[in-house]
Amino acid sequence: MATSDDVDVEVESESSSCFAEFSSWYQSSHTTIYLLLYVDDIIITGNDPSHISHLITAPSHAFELKDLGALSYFLGMQIVPTQFGLTLCQSKYAYILHRFHMENAKPTKTPSYSSTRLTPYTSSSIPDPSEYRSMVRALKYLTFTCPDLAFSVHHLCQFMQHPTTVHLEAAKHVLCYVKGTLHFGIHLSLVPLTLSPFSDVDWAGNPSDRKSTTGLLVFLGFNPVLWSSKKQSIVSHSSTKAEYCALASTAAELSLLRTLFMEFHLFLHHIPILWCDNISAIALASNPVFHFRTKHIEVGYHFVREKVLKRDLGIKFISIKDNYADIFTKPLPGPYFLFLRGKLLADSTSCLRGDAEITEDKPQAIATKQPNG
Repeated sequence: MATSDDVDVEVESESSSCFAEFSSWYQSSHTTIYLLLYVDDIIITGNDPSHISHLITAPSHAFELKDLGALSYFLGMQIVPTQFGLTLCQSKYAYILHRFHMENAKPTKTPSYSSTRLTPYTSSSIPDPSEYRSMVRALKYLTFTCPDLAFSVHHLCQFMQHPTTVHLEAAKHVLCYVKGTLHFGIHLSLVPLTLSPFSDVDWAGNPSDRKSTTGLLVFLGFNPVLWSSKKQSIVSHSSTKAEYCALASTAAELSLLRTLFMEFHLFLHHIPILWCDNISAIALASNPVFHFRTKHIEVGYHFVREKVLKRDLGIKFISIKDNYADIFTKPLPGPYFLFLRGKLLADSTSCLRGDAEITEDKPQAIATKQPNG
């Protein structure tokens, strides 16, 4: 509990896909303040500069705090203010190219080869797998602001125990792609509180165990705020079952996101519409009398049906070409991959620092840091 004469901020632990482990908020009739804490790094934002300043100075009696000014860098991520919002990128993470001697590599258009799939033991093992593991871990950190890397890095993570030379070459191919895209990032702008989730699956796409890969994506307005690429834990004997399991996973993540919103007293004006490209899976989620067709589906996956019946969630059909979650399920051909990437990322090189304009009626971000030791 952090307390002062005017501000009482309660810190609660969150378990979600957010960057911070702890968050808190303070709200009165005219003042709103949010605080984000990760170890000894703190972000404070709100609509009242005087309350923010008081909140920063109040704990200085007990802790050594340093005000770093307007937010520009946090946990390896650059925050670039623009005229229309903020752009999050990790262009300073380019040192990983030097670390793995890839600074002179030729950039590639996509992070994966669309015509091949990686499998275990396809070639000779690497004598020292530490380089591969270190490379993949570094790439995984980039996925915080690079959703276009999510599937490729997720796929590489499946071979951490016994990487081969083919896997190492695939990881280097991703680094070649990173070299040409470090200037891309997530653009966040002021939008209405509407959630638009997308769900997709690559049925039996893994050639080694025939498990499916779930891809999910959630937009807040036009801002991508949640994404995932994950191999399903079971083998689905039909594409309908795989898509239905993907819908359940997306509905669960969406429920956690809505819970986080409610804790911050942010309420949606309309129920989220989950977009899916499989008509049969939509029918299973919307029709409670299809019992004889769903006996083989585990009970836990009917979570999505419960949400639909309670009208907490709607599900509608979308064509495959317009399902943005497809980028998280499998390697895609160059033109289609670039089309979907354009829906997720913005070019941070055009976001100049001078474009930022902070006024009293706009939230102001401040970063503070508690020195180690």
